[in-house]
Amino acid sequence: MLSYPPPRGGRGLPVKSALTAVALALGGMAAAPVVSHAATMTTLYASPTGSGTACSSSAPCSLTQAKSSVEAIDGNMSGDIVVQLAGGTYRLSAPLVFGNSDSGTNGHNIIWQAASGATPVISGGQQVTGWTLHDAGNNVYAASVPTGTDSRQLYVDGALAPRAAVQISKNDVSFTSSGMTIKNSSLNYLASLPEQNRIELETQDSFTDRYAPVQSISGTAITMQQPAWNNNNWGYDTMSAAYQVYLENSYSFLKNAGQWYLDPQAGQLYYKAPAGWNPASHDVELPRLTSLVQISGSSVDTPAHNMAFQGLAFQHSTWLKPSTNVGYADQQSGAFLQQTYQQPSNFLTSCQSGCTQFEATRESWYQVPAAVQVSAASTISFTGDTFAHLGEVGLGIGQDSDAVASGVGLGASGITADHNTFTDDSGGGIQVGGVQTNAHHPSDPAMTDQDITLTNNLVSGVAEDYKDMAGILSTYVTHADIEHNEVANLPYDGIDVGWGWGMNDPGGSPDYANRGTYNYQPVYSTATTLKNTVVSYNKIHGTKKLFHDGGSLYNLSANPGATFNDNYIYDNQHTVGLYLDEGSRYVTLTNNVVQDTGVWAFTNAGNNHTNDNAFNYNWYNGGATNVATGSPHNNTLTGNVQVSGNNWPSAAQQVISQTGVGSSTTGGTTSGSTGGSTSGSTGGTTGGSTSGSTSGTTGGSTSGSTSGSTSGSTGGTGSTCHVSYTRASEWPGGFTANVEVDNTGTSAISGWTLKWSFPGDQKITNAWSATVTQSGATVTAVNVDYNAAIAPGANTTFGFQGTFTSNDTSPTAFTLNGTACN
Repeated sequence: MLSYPPPRGGRGLPVKSALTAVALALGGMAAAPVVSHAATMTTLYASPTGSGTACSSSAPCSLTQAKSSVEAIDGNMSGDIVVQLAGGTYRLSAPLVFGNSDSGTNGHNIIWQAASGATPVISGGQQVTGWTLHDAGNNVYAASVPTGTDSRQLYVDGALAPRAAVQISKNDVSFTSSGMTIKNSSLNYLASLPEQNRIELETQDSFTDRYAPVQSISGTAITMQQPAWNNNNWGYDTMSAAYQVYLENSYSFLKNAGQWYLDPQAGQLYYKAPAGWNPASHDVELPRLTSLVQISGSSVDTPAHNMAFQGLAFQHSTWLKPSTNVGYADQQSGAFLQQTYQQPSNFLTSCQSGCTQFEATRESWYQVPAAVQVSAASTISFTGDTFAHLGEVGLGIGQDSDAVASGVGLGASGITADHNTFTDDSGGGIQVGGVQTNAHHPSDPAMTDQDITLTNNLVSGVAEDYKDMAGILSTYVTHADIEHNEVANLPYDGIDVGWGWGMNDPGGSPDYANRGTYNYQPVYSTATTLKNTVVSYNKIHGTKKLFHDGGSLYNLSANPGATFNDNYIYDNQHTVGLYLDEGSRYVTLTNNVVQDTGVWAFTNAGNNHTNDNAFNYNWYNGGATNVATGSPHNNTLTGNVQVSGNNWPSAAQQVISQTGVGSSTTGGTTSGSTGGSTSGSTGGTTGGSTSGSTSGTTGGSTSGSTSGSTSGSTGGTGSTCHVSYTRASEWPGGFTANVEVDNTGTSAISGWTLKWSFPGDQKITNAWSATVTQSGATVTAVNVDYNAAIAPGANTTFGFQGTFTSNDTSPTAFTLNGTACN
């Protein structure tokens, strides 16, 4: 009988239910970790109605004044500067721009945080009032807005309202090189509509959601704007191949209750209301800004740094590029064409499944920007924040220069997003990394995106307008750590990792040589920046609601040292669960639970080096196994088990219980027999060898890691407690660590305080799942509400990020409530 390997964290751990985790996340992140600091130099106070320059608790100032006050005093900090935000809505007239002058100094941080019990909302929107009944027969209301105001989004009572749109059949029109010809006479009315250049065509196919604006309509001829039309109709998954077709953004398309239309020229907003709608009883928010927060240094060699944002809500933004002649010619997961290219004259027929000239576009694809942008930056954290009602990506980390307002792209290191909520966003929740040349082979090493930590985030109900975007996307990143997130309710993929289809990996891809790609770019002899990705203990469900192509958990191109382990995937419309796309190499997938999929494991292995991947000890309850094993691909399947129905064995049930937000896990994922090799992310064993990205052992050897080292279990045989201190990652001058506290006694612990002293010169900058303070070398960690109780035999964990100058030696002595643990 097959012996199953135990999952990481072999003990039964008390975990909150998924519903509780979601409720906590959506309810202002009540259980979110607390950003804390060793010593506070100054506390400034801001409020939505603040004025003056005092920024005191009795006379709070505005948000912009608080920023100016920080810049005036942060040149030589002796402790952290805290800006405490009172509750309420801070309506921005321009984005908040944080650069070098807003950075912490001397290893201290600038911390922007919510006041206790408050929910500050950073809004780029205008509340719309003054509604009058415009068309009583159709229940259409109108309100005045400033002339010239434009937006692609409107939020009514905290939810995205759909734009005015009508669905048509693809057979109603025929596609031409300049646009469309109307074939269904019922659409002839389009030629009589005003503001024809604001009408858009939206199409959805296998994995893309595209937009192209109309130029004019005369008779049955619809002329489309360029280059949007041409770019949307060559390559792959084009408009002309679409399954679903919509006409959008005209007053005449106001057919269904809840739809809206904005006329910028007239300064009028129209809303087709539900029956009985009373405008005075509803909150209507019209986004005005295209980004809310921009964090960037003046160059990647002089990054912005040492900032933390905690307990804030970022809301109400839009993105207007698809409304221009560029449209939205999506290629995959939010990368789109916006330039004019030389095309074959018959591109509508000759380039619907790729062509040589299309290969010239690949290194110039643009990215959808984010409402909160981080690039050319280090040691930045977002903790307990909410990214909701945003017209693009929620949080963008280290994207290409075209996606950031500063124009200085990439160069993100030591960035943490923990216990945040992403919902009701038009684009993906989180995007990390770029797609252009400097992302995969940077001309300056400082451009490399590295050591990005995404943990305990709830990403649900995003990609509402640009439905082709994954909940979380990490492209060319050295050591992205993606753990304990819940990613749900998406039209496309859950978590996507990698980029490039293998064409930028050493030696290139034979498939792309045959397509002519290397007529336009080099065949590289060196590896890309993508490596050491950890994707662990994520709960991924409710994906693939619209697009069948792609996978719930997906990798693209070579990813040396990557470990995808202990994830739970279900409810993906019977599509692909674990998807290794073109050029995927060196990825190990272990102890994942894959439920009710059409294909549980898939390698897209043509002539493209999708090789040397390992599917080890996973559980699945059906679906095909489509993995290319044997020469030349040499992908392996070891110890994977198909179960009947949902009769998961106890080890699989434990993985399921430990996935998602707020769950607690430690140790390594053993692949093979006890004492064998271990692959995993943050931890290890006391014997054998360890492979992966951020693993470590107290015996044996460690391989495959380029960032940091790990101290394994440092607790001894204390009578009532045991402590494990694990350095999860390390980079020059910074690190992250996880601490597990085990109750080895016979009585429950109700409230705990853990203390230790650093033997090195570490300083903690922010923490999660505990309130952590530091005085000199002495550190005190106190429980937060949701992990105060530790039952006998159970444990809890917390983590933190820190800095050091020369010595990051791990502590070895701990006391819990005054009792030594070793």
